[in-house]
Amino acid sequence: MSKVKVSVLMAVFNTPFELVKRALDSVMDQDFKDFELLLVDDGSGVELSQSLIQYSINHEDKISYIRSKNQGQSFAINRAVHFAKGEYITIIDADDEYKPNHLSSCLHEMEFADLISSLTETVVSSNEDYYVVDKHDLHKNIHVDDCILFATLFGKKEVFKSIHFENRYSADSYFYEQASKKYRVKRSQKRTYIYYRNLASSITALHKQSRSVHS
Repeated sequence: MSKVKVSVLMAVFNTPFELVKRALDSVMDQDFKDFELLLVDDGSGVELSQSLIQYSINHEDKISYIRSKNQGQSFAINRAVHFAKGEYITIIDADDEYKPNHLSSCLHEMEFADLISSLTETVVSSNEDYYVVDKHDLHKNIHVDDCILFATLFGKKEVFKSIHFENRYSADSYFYEQASKKYRVKRSQKRTYIYYRNLASSITALHKQSRSVHS
């Protein structure tokens, strides 16, 4: 692929294909079209991998498929950054969704920032789903609006090249904090990212479950 304005990165590990397809479709349906999508298959099972490959073939003008053994989302995204050709880089989780104006809205925010993190339209089953484990105190919860969320990060490629995601809880927040020491960072109030917190398989939900088992 030639250079593009935005590289969208997605890591997938055994997420049901109907959810991955929803996420992929939402990227394909953006009102801003100068993007590439780097789809990292992080060691998924054969059936899902075949579906991802077929989807990538059907959109080969936009999608590059990359497969690796399972090493976790942080490693997968770091690897995708290496291949990204965009001036800007952003992320989408395999079980979430962009509104059609997500990329264009994020680009509009970049005039005075090198990296932004935005709010989300959060889909929940109960009020409890709005809360996640506080990285500063694992016995407390905080509202998702008070968090830095991995997939809402959008920034210049150099930010993602110079700072890597670590394999740790709240890797997104740590990345943002490290970036703030070197770059102009900004919290956007726009909600063009749809964050599905009503899924029992989400990373944050599993972390809360683990905490309750061990408390």
